[in-house]
Amino acid sequence: MTRPTDQGEPTPVDAPVGAGEDALADAGLPQDPGGEAESTAASRPRARLSSRLYNGEAGLDVVGRSRLIYKITAVVMILCIASMVFRGFNFGIDFEGGNSFRLPGTEQQLSDARSAAEDAGAEVATAQVVGGNTLLVRTEALDNDGERAVVEALADAVGIAPDEVSPEAVSAEWGRDITDQALVALAVFLVAVVLFLAVRFQPKMAIGAMAALAHDIVVTAGVYALIGFEVTPSTVIGFLTILGFSLYDTVVVFDKVDENVKDLDKSARMTWGEAANLAVNQTLMRSINTSIIALLPVAGLLFVGAGLLGVGTLKDLALVLFVGLAAGTYSSIVLATPIVADLKEREPEVQALRRRVQARRSTAARTGGAPAGPVASARRRRSSGGGVAVAELPETVDADVVVESPASVRPERAAGSTAAPRPGARPQRPGKRRR
Repeated sequence: MTRPTDQGEPTPVDAPVGAGEDALADAGLPQDPGGEAESTAASRPRARLSSRLYNGEAGLDVVGRSRLIYKITAVVMILCIASMVFRGFNFGIDFEGGNSFRLPGTEQQLSDARSAAEDAGAEVATAQVVGGNTLLVRTEALDNDGERAVVEALADAVGIAPDEVSPEAVSAEWGRDITDQALVALAVFLVAVVLFLAVRFQPKMAIGAMAALAHDIVVTAGVYALIGFEVTPSTVIGFLTILGFSLYDTVVVFDKVDENVKDLDKSARMTWGEAANLAVNQTLMRSINTSIIALLPVAGLLFVGAGLLGVGTLKDLALVLFVGLAAGTYSSIVLATPIVADLKEREPEVQALRRRVQARRSTAARTGGAPAGPVASARRRRSSGGGVAVAELPETVDADVVVESPASVRPERAAGSTAAPRPGARPQRPGKRRR
């Protein structure tokens, strides 16, 4: 126990072993702060995974498992590159050149028009309905005789005059112009991204973002080649769209990383990699929710629209967006940040920070650490020689712990009050001293 003195300093008083616990209980103080904290943590039910994900407390060691992530990513990218090399792309007539034929018709006449063009000796690339009552049939490049034969066959198939069919030759130069313009736009986009990330964050974050974008392009192109959809101008537009989405998600994660690593040199509370991994966990659910909201309409367009309603004109764009959004979510969460962390861990300043953090943790482990929180201000220790328990009151008492001093117990004897006169003594008036 402790007994307050007139000076207000607590004085330890020896008591038999076990008496300190009773005294702490009578005083309303915890008997064993460390044990209470451990028992409370042990008895507290572990939160569900969904709750921990939303609170950023999932504890996923993304940076620590970077080697495994790199291996999985490398295998997927090798398979996608092999798909592009051995299977190749199915380029449309916008890139290969060909002929297109427009004629009035309905959805029911589409199959007849396609069959008629094929019977005329043309290889049909696509046949679709545009504008509600117009049929568009695209074929390989034809000479004048082949074009005339297809026009007559289409007119007979739908029951119209040949002059109502509008033939048009599509040059491969137009497709190459589209490709060149897309590549120029992509190059300008990448340069702007590198400059922005290098100035806003760090140059190594620009490297991580470029690696994530390269992953997204390779995976999307590989899946597109594997499925065999036709490459159209809509495909190129889809590629540029997924790059913007992937970069947006990556920048959000990098912004949280930049916030967590500030003042790490002063506090030395965690390493650079641990701060980056914490940022990934804190932004995990935000990235997942954003991706799900973006994938739902694209999935509806790809599976419901193209599969059930037969909207073939949008399946190329929908496939690129669906695969690209999924790949971008993966790269922004588990690929870009580990790459940046590995690059940063090679810097001498970051390595020195890691050594300081490890030394600080080793010291804390040897000393048992300092008591934490206001509850730990009331400690119980056992003396080494006498086998007695000594309880110490905190130097700064918590607001709900009241320690009464003699002045608070007897307010009439407090400072400034007049002592009671002795029996037989003459009464004194205030303000006058007895002579």
